[in-house]
Amino acid sequence: MRYRLTFVAGLALGYVLGTRAGRERYEQLKKSARGFAQNPAVRNTAESAAQQTRQFAGRALHSVSEKVENRVPDSVAGRVRSLRERGQGGDGFEDDWGTSNT
Repeated sequence: MRYRLTFVAGLALGYVLGTRAGRERYEQLKKSARGFAQNPAVRNTAESAAQQTRQFAGRALHSVSEKVENRVPDSVAGRVRSLRERGQGGDGFEDDWGTSNT
């Protein structure tokens, strides 16, 4: 899905940059893109996908860290443990990108 979105974004950007319709067409496309991005259904879907990704990443981190914890230096193992504990808190913290873990 990410690759499809990247392709569509690239196609739209190429069209905008290559169009000869001028500023008016650019503003029309910009308005359409903003309306699409602000659509509640799109925003809900994006947040749902982000939540599922966080859950999957958490499970993957837990699984991998259990398998490699004894095979890595203590400094790395300590960091992995702290990340695991942080993820188990469930207190709705914000990640480094400013999105909440709800």
